[in-house]
Amino acid sequence: MNSSSNVYIDYYQSPIGDVEIRATDTNLTHVGFVNKQCETKTNSITQRAVQQLAEYFTGQRTQFELPLGAVGTQFQTDVWRELSAIEFGQTRSYADVAIAIGRPKAVRAVGAANGRNPLGIVVPCHRVIGKNGHLTGFAHGVDKKAWLLQHEKNAPSLITPQFNNI
Repeated sequence: MNSSSNVYIDYYQSPIGDVEIRATDTNLTHVGFVNKQCETKTNSITQRAVQQLAEYFTGQRTQFELPLGAVGTQFQTDVWRELSAIEFGQTRSYADVAIAIGRPKAVRAVGAANGRNPLGIVVPCHRVIGKNGHLTGFAHGVDKKAWLLQHEKNAPSLITPQFNNI
């Protein structure tokens, strides 16, 4: 990131805690849960992120449309790109992600890259679970991961109405 870039910060109060949103003039750079809010300085990107997070948490949005600017190694960005391909309400194992990026033996490295994802929720690292189906680590706590997965499973926008035969 260019050192002359402005940094903007905003917050969204989700049902499971405060979410901090950071951006530059051109990209979203961080989305993560925090215990304490600092002073805000918003721009159009942070404001769009707040709006889209509100839509996500109310079940009205299943994917985000924001300019992303996460900084990482080539391997990390490959993992994060693959995380973004996991559909709302779906899960993949760390092994699935490793295979998808063409590095089937890099399961632990995928886990490490997943844990360093700076764009939580937006780049859905919470959708990656253990190969045995168990919830494994999440930078913001397994309880939040479980809540997010349950939320996606039960999102109102995904519930298909059932009609009785007439």
